[in-house]
Amino acid sequence: MIDELLKFNEAFVAEKGYEKYITTKYPDKKIAIVTCMDTRLVELLPAALGLKNGDVKLIKNAGGTVMHPFGSVVHSLLVAIYELGVQEIMIIGHTDCGVQHMDSELMLKHMRERGVSQDHLDMMEYCDINLRSWLSGFNDTEEAVRKSVHLVKHHPLVPQDLIVRGFIMDSVTGQLTELTNID
Repeated sequence: MIDELLKFNEAFVAEKGYEKYITTKYPDKKIAIVTCMDTRLVELLPAALGLKNGDVKLIKNAGGTVMHPFGSVVHSLLVAIYELGVQEIMIIGHTDCGVQHMDSELMLKHMRERGVSQDHLDMMEYCDINLRSWLSGFNDTEEAVRKSVHLVKHHPLVPQDLIVRGFIMDSVTGQLTELTNID
């Protein structure tokens, strides 16, 4: 499958298909969006928000959540704020998220079935990494978005005048619902 993508890429470059996407590294709308990697959102989210290439910084991960105050999402947001001029952040969860109710025990079982040794899993635990917690999903998408907004708003390295808002997107229609009363 990767080879098919590479073949397409070769033709794309040769035919100069990239020309209509040329922009700068600075987001025109000064917004960063943290959202889920769900395949339904790949085209739906930009279309539902009227975004084009160059408008925003888009940060995607499983669940669209900010899980750790010093993880890769916060690192990316800090770069976006201080190096790329972002002034507002949208954290967008979505309905029917695959991370909701994710079962860490089942994922550990799948890891073992795919060849990850029990010794490696035990080593993670020995290194004080709680795999069951780290691989768990969330039960409530709205609560997960609220926690992410709170973490970013109150992060000691995020400027206090930064606007941070949370939303839930309908993964079929693209309709956004804003979450209010997040301190």
